[in-house]
Amino acid sequence: MAKSVLDMSMSLDGFVAGPNETPDNGLGDNGGRLHWWFARGAETPHGGVPGRPGDVDGEVMDEMIATGAVVAGRGTVDPAGWWNGDHHDGVPVFILSRTKSAAEVEQWPLITVLDDVGEAIGRAKEAAGDRDVLVHGVGCAAAAIEAGVLDQLQIHLVPTLLGAGRRLFEGIDPDRRHDFELTSVREGRGVTHLRYRVVR
Repeated sequence: MAKSVLDMSMSLDGFVAGPNETPDNGLGDNGGRLHWWFARGAETPHGGVPGRPGDVDGEVMDEMIATGAVVAGRGTVDPAGWWNGDHHDGVPVFILSRTKSAAEVEQWPLITVLDDVGEAIGRAKEAAGDRDVLVHGVGCAAAAIEAGVLDQLQIHLVPTLLGAGRRLFEGIDPDRRHDFELTSVREGRGVTHLRYRVVR
């Protein structure tokens, strides 16, 4: 059965993007440091997704590319140009948005715009079949955690400090308990891949 899995690179001081995020600076200042572990692969034609790095990092990349659907928010897709309508390998992409209409993205048949995270992840799981659903973005992640529809997290912990920027799970209700069980630790090249199960 499909699982919804958040994949996110994060600095040691807890930031997933640097300061001064804009549509032209989607990762913020110095945010690119968080993604060098997979960006060192050659670019592929799949929406700008880099090619496969070697060793453990390549295995992690393989898992992300093997997902059967993608759920993301506007903060992720707008700076990426909506991946030109294809995140990777032609899988369905579900975008959380309260302002974008389906008619505005009809040129991209793989993309569906929804305003409810539960519906987005539910439909993505149906579309993914027995493959996992790749979840992207801070807002999308927070909404999925709060709605109880996120199954796993894969954090790519990068040994760098950004000092400021956007933190993962900003805006989560501090009075609501959220627990996670560590299920896997893999050491990559300048990155540690941590996988957690969401405890419900």
